[in-house]
Amino acid sequence: MDSIVVTGNGPLSGEIPIAGAKNACLTLMPATLLSEEPLTLTNAPRLSDIRTMTTLLQSLGAEVSALQEGKVLALSSHAITNQKAEYDIVRKMRASILVLGPMLAREHAAVVSLPGGCAIGARPVDLHLRALEAMGAELDLRDGYVHAKAPGGLKGGVVEFPLVSVGATENALMAATLAKGTTVLKNAAREPEIVDLAQCLIKMGAQIDGAGTDTITIQGVDRLGGATHQVVTDRIELGTYMLAPAICGGEVTCLGGRIDLLAAFCEKLDAAGITVEETEAGLKVARKAGRVHAVDVTTEPFPGFPTDLQAQMMALLCIAEGTSVLEEKIFENRFMHAPELMRMGAQIDVHGGTATVTGVERLKGAPVMATDLRASVSLILAGLAAEGETVVNRVYHLDRGYEHVVRKLSGVGAKIERIHGE
Repeated sequence: MDSIVVTGNGPLSGEIPIAGAKNACLTLMPATLLSEEPLTLTNAPRLSDIRTMTTLLQSLGAEVSALQEGKVLALSSHAITNQKAEYDIVRKMRASILVLGPMLAREHAAVVSLPGGCAIGARPVDLHLRALEAMGAELDLRDGYVHAKAPGGLKGGVVEFPLVSVGATENALMAATLAKGTTVLKNAAREPEIVDLAQCLIKMGAQIDGAGTDTITIQGVDRLGGATHQVVTDRIELGTYMLAPAICGGEVTCLGGRIDLLAAFCEKLDAAGITVEETEAGLKVARKAGRVHAVDVTTEPFPGFPTDLQAQMMALLCIAEGTSVLEEKIFENRFMHAPELMRMGAQIDVHGGTATVTGVERLKGAPVMATDLRASVSLILAGLAAEGETVVNRVYHLDRGYEHVVRKLSGVGAKIERIHGE
């Protein structure tokens, strides 16, 4: 099994290109199931999760080709030949549930395995199912599969989410584009990935208003066409690499970055003593003189602080001056990286959904183990600022969300290499 070896090597300098958003691309790809005509996605990230979604769509009869070294995805679902998403594929990735809405909308039937993914809490799919039921879907859960049908097609309805859910909003949004009548999504997620999906669906002929607000209105149409769409910048990869110079010192420009994608995150960096400047090329990030300052962080749905940057932010706060409190309000079990950071000398006290971090002047390199996607990169960031060598094991999680992490970090002066296991 592969591992990544990181050695603290001082300040960083240079540019890091930011890829298209994994979470956006994984939502845009199933949109091909809504139309018989081709869908082309540009600025696609080259990740294992994208390959898993490709395999899933192909199993349903879609044609998917990766062009220009994987940066362009050409998709076509002119003929759906299978209505069942099998467990062996779906178990690898939670985003697989996003084929359910489009399949119900176009085929009026689908059988989808309950999904897998990172072990960071229950993340139940009940909000997805409740939304589809509000549009007339008939659902039956048995033998680990969702058996869904919509005789005569989905019908417009009012969906009021009891909790904000990005995935459920995406599933309902896609399903509603072909439903008969008007669908209103209340307490909808507002993430940039939702806006990106809506923009793509509108290019395909959908009638959508309010994406980016908590109320989205969709007027169903009879059919959707093809489109070409550029995947939005990955704000989580962006935030991750912004933290590299924050932890190590130096100055790095994250190419393609925009403050509006991460306004709440940028506010916390400013409070910690990190300067963020928006330029034509992207976001220029530098650490002010001295140690960073402790800040308190509470994860919230967009436009709040992203849960997917909590682990990486904790790595920074481990070396901050003072005591920080991180409150995780999105997922339970999302502090599994804390014991690994403590192996490097961090002082962290976890109680339920709250972690109290007392900064130390310097972390020390140690062998650590990645527990999930974001935890794995937080340990790499910590290793950049640690004294000596840090070996991050079980980095297969990393390939699900970050392309060429070694190349990108070494390109700005980090001492990092990947060791291939047997």
